[in-house]
Amino acid sequence: MKFLIFAILTGLAAGLLGALCGVGGGIVMVPAFVGLLGLEHNRAVATSMAVIIVTAIAATANNTRFNGLIEWRVVACVGLASAVAAWFGSDLMRSLSNHTLTRIFGCLLVVFGARLLWKA
Repeated sequence: MKFLIFAILTGLAAGLLGALCGVGGGIVMVPAFVGLLGLEHNRAVATSMAVIIVTAIAATANNTRFNGLIEWRVVACVGLASAVAAWFGSDLMRSLSNHTLTRIFGCLLVVFGARLLWKA
């Protein structure tokens, strides 16, 4: 029951922050999956990527109601490039230890967080 409650709360936070900030929810989900649900980092990343599909579909469906809000040419270009990179990135992720993945993720959060705070 505790697992289910943490999973639902994580989903609510990730969906809201993902839709508000465009982060895909991975910033919330990966640490929550590791810290609250006890998943290994590689499982947390893979699970987060699968959840992001559902989150992105829901937000995109809602955002299409506002004509012109989504730049579809950008979606096509970035989507194709990121799909190719994600295919190879998931291979790389599986080859790294959970410890290394956690360090990389932590460093990215610090660097991008500091950049956002500095530029704000």
